[in-house]
Amino acid sequence: MRPKKHRTTESGDLFRARLDQIINMKHELVQLAGKVDWGWIDSEIAPLYSENGRPGIATRFMIGLLLKHIYGLSDEGVCERWVHDPYFQYFTGEEFFRHAFPHERWDLSHWRKRLGDKLELLLAESLRVAHEAGALRSQDLKRVTVDTTVQPKAITFPTDAKLLHAAIKGLNRLVRKHGVKLRQSYLRIAKTATMMAGRYAHAKQFKRHQRQLRILRSRLGRIIRDIRRKIEGQAVLENAFALPLSRASQIRSQRQRQRGWKLYSFRAPEVECIGKGKAAAPYEFGVKASIVTNNRRAPGGLFVLHARALPDNPYDGHTLRDVIDRTETLTGCAIERAYVDKGYRGHDAQNPRRIFISGQKRGVFGVIKRELRRRSAIEPIIGHLKADGHLGRCYLKGRAGDAANVILSAVGHNFRRILAWL
Repeated sequence: MRPKKHRTTESGDLFRARLDQIINMKHELVQLAGKVDWGWIDSEIAPLYSENGRPGIATRFMIGLLLKHIYGLSDEGVCERWVHDPYFQYFTGEEFFRHAFPHERWDLSHWRKRLGDKLELLLAESLRVAHEAGALRSQDLKRVTVDTTVQPKAITFPTDAKLLHAAIKGLNRLVRKHGVKLRQSYLRIAKTATMMAGRYAHAKQFKRHQRQLRILRSRLGRIIRDIRRKIEGQAVLENAFALPLSRASQIRSQRQRQRGWKLYSFRAPEVECIGKGKAAAPYEFGVKASIVTNNRRAPGGLFVLHARALPDNPYDGHTLRDVIDRTETLTGCAIERAYVDKGYRGHDAQNPRRIFISGQKRGVFGVIKRELRRRSAIEPIIGHLKADGHLGRCYLKGRAGDAANVILSAVGHNFRRILAWL
């Protein structure tokens, strides 16, 4: 018999070291709570609350739940962890330990919608805390690196068969909700046709694949016409079905290689197809996001100075002017130099001589040459935003959810850097 392995002294020391590290991180969370200016944030958010009706939830409690972006937790996950973690409860302003979560999980969704554009205040506060802790200096804000990435949406990869099937299921779900009686639902036929279309496409039997698509399109058209007949003259139902029917008609009429706008998700029409030239992911489905970091490494590392969603997939060079202006407003410091990649050629910045593009030779020497080599340091920061934060997959609804997720992912990254510095 093979003898049992006993824990060695070395592994025990590693375990104790890891335990001490976790305890120190918890204590650093207490230090971070003392550095955040809760009163300033509360005064800025106060105009969003009404004097009438039920009192709103405390600002510190809701902002404290942003620990979800520091640790990469979901809304449900942070509520569960809050119950058994006293450090989380202290960070949200509790004075005594509580054994049950005092609010509902969906309060986080309502709070994000209420704040809207004010979420940038939290990004500004994270930079202020980093500056106060000594992790970020004023001179680090003058020379920045700007880049864009794609924030994917939580949708399946769109194919014609999947979209047609989703439209059929979505219309049937809405019909059941409003009590409209259809001649036939076609749910069983659509499910079989979608499955067979995928098999035929995989086997490169494209004539059979197209036949299954024709079945799906014809059944979807029958459902659309049947619903319009049944709701004709009923204003309430016509308003309820107007948007879903228009989406279903768009999905039924669009083709794979057509030009112009296309719908890539029945439930998330804001999704865009973006190609960044990656070998592993030639096309990504979500929204473009702009990220700004300090070029030179600050004592606490690289911080996200500005983050913003860019809907409608604009050309990178046409967004640089606005991004630089917003970064200066957020940090309160004028930008001397900005370093970008070749996707920003033909940009519209106010002072084009202060913008340096990778691969540029004219005017690049000395310090500028060294700083231009550091432009690629923003790439691992984007990787951390996606892997450690929530930028890798957005589960929030609509364009407002896309915008909020980009900013809150940046806030979570900055607070992670502050905790590591403390």
